[in-house]
Amino acid sequence: MFGMNQRLLSLAFVLACTIIFGTASASAESRYVRLELLLAVDCSFSVSIEEFDLQMEGIALAFEHPSILGAIEQTGGQGIAVSLVQWSSLNEQAVALGWTHIRGIGDALAFARSVRGVGRLINGGSTSLGTVMNKAVGSIESNGYEGERRVIDVSGDGRANEGESPAHARAYANRAGITVNGLAILNEEPDLAAYYLAWVVGGPGSFLLTADDYYDFIEAIRRKLYMEITGPPIASNPNGEERYGALD
Repeated sequence: MFGMNQRLLSLAFVLACTIIFGTASASAESRYVRLELLLAVDCSFSVSIEEFDLQMEGIALAFEHPSILGAIEQTGGQGIAVSLVQWSSLNEQAVALGWTHIRGIGDALAFARSVRGVGRLINGGSTSLGTVMNKAVGSIESNGYEGERRVIDVSGDGRANEGESPAHARAYANRAGITVNGLAILNEEPDLAAYYLAWVVGGPGSFLLTADDYYDFIEAIRRKLYMEITGPPIASNPNGEERYGALD
């Protein structure tokens, strides 16, 4: 009896070790992707319900567009990791969609459906660009993916009016090897592009696109995502649109 109990205990120990080490090995295994991309969407007071809906629809349509689907396919199965965050004030940031591995057309279309299902989690507030950029760095650093490139994609229609300077947050991101790209929506502030260039956008291969209003956002976000996924040369872009080159 004693010998049988010993054998049972030994077997249990071996199984426990297998489970523990197997789990550790699986969790430690890096998920390599072509791009880690955090989409930060403005939900401050200046963004109406209709404008928020246009942002969500623009992102969803982008992930359904043949150019984006083709770009994802070109990653050869490595894919991209994407997260969607809504933001406004100093204490108002919400993860709308957690980190999602998009490896092919099916994943991209599913992500588009998820985007359409996201409601507005933040209803107004100030514009704390620096805060969401800092939190985006932490999210990218801890997401369990290893990307060839790491990007924060910030879209908004106004200057920071609360919290840390976005220039400090940009420097923090760049030190971590993370690029900050911008999409400035000009309906509220026609000169917002200059502000984004000076205070927000930066890092290797960084660029800024503009949208005249939230209707124009739909086309601009598609172009922007294509450039981020494919990693275009700084001096050119896939569709011939004028854009800003890297700052660093």
